Amino acid sequence: MREEYGNLDRVEMSIWECCELLNDVVDESDPDLDEPQTEHLLQTAEAIRKDYPDEDWLHLTGLIHDLGKVLLHPSFGGLPQWAVVGDTYPVGCAFDKSIVHHKYFEENPDYHNPAYNTKYGVYSEGCGLNNVMMSWGHDDYMYLVAKENKTTLPSAALFIIRYHSFYALHRSGAYKQLMNGEDVENLKWLEIFNKYDLYSKSKVRIDVEKVKPYYLSLIEKYFPAKLRW
Repeated sequence: MREEYGNLDRVEMSIWECCELLNDVVDESDPDLDEPQTEHLLQTAEAIRKDYPDEDWLHLTGLIHDLGKVLLHPSFGGLPQWAVVGDTYPVGCAFDKSIVHHKYFEENPDYHNPAYNTKYGVYSEGCGLNNVMMSWGHDDYMYLVAKENKTTLPSAALFIIRYHSFYALHRSGAYKQLMNGEDVENLKWLEIFNKYDLYSKSKVRIDVEKVKPYYLSLIEKYFPAKLRW
């Protein structure tokens, strides 16, 4: 999947255009979404903005963290839900028992492969999550888009985008043996962010046109006008 999508040769569009494209997408794994995706993104961003008014990078991260879900859209190949959303986890080392539906890993050949089924597997202590191969999904895709399009967002923002579905880490504390010092610092921001994502979406409807100029100014600050996707 990284080879297929890593060239970012599908389309050129702005961050806001992608937000609007996401309204055509339904994430079946999301427990509490009645509104369009754009409104969910803005609810997350606005809730963060209220509590952390000076961290504008975190507001923008709230807006864009799920844009990788465009992989579900027909124009991006219409990948199936299981290939885009849901929990992500490392491959190349033992599958932690905290990963959802863990029992089904027993049917994965890696589960029985001694090269991959130990605590460290192909990795070493403190190697850094940047050196760990994660299961493919919307997190890694959006991280790739942001990085390759030379965003100026701080590393904590990229960490949130890349690992917000890595629940075994930030909900269960698994895989910390693979983290380095920068990961430890960035995880603090992911734990803050997570309070504003799943299960905590405001039911207050957002006036999109009212807040749109603010977010367009942040997009202009941290991203080029058009991105390769």
